Amino acid sequence: MSEAKTQIESLRKWVVEHKLRTVGCLWLSGITGSIAYNWSRPNMKTSVKIIHARLHAQALTLGALAGAALVEYYDRKKEAKAS
Repeated sequence: MSEAKTQIESLRKWVVEHKLRTVGCLWLSGITGSIAYNWSRPNMKTSVKIIHARLHAQALTLGALAGAALVEYYDRKKEAKAS
């Protein structure tokens, strides 16, 4: 259990240190996955597929930014308690 906690803690630390990189990677994976999904649907125009992929990636990015904001908020709250 403590080993899993250590891995989660190290992952959280990395995300805190590399927020923009994390959000960018999530955006890239979101748009890639969405394009792959939309391309498997043959009855849609190409422009509609691209628009849907962009919207999905945008929603994922907003979620990632909200998550990064929460992590930052709790880190600052934790630091304030420690002081």
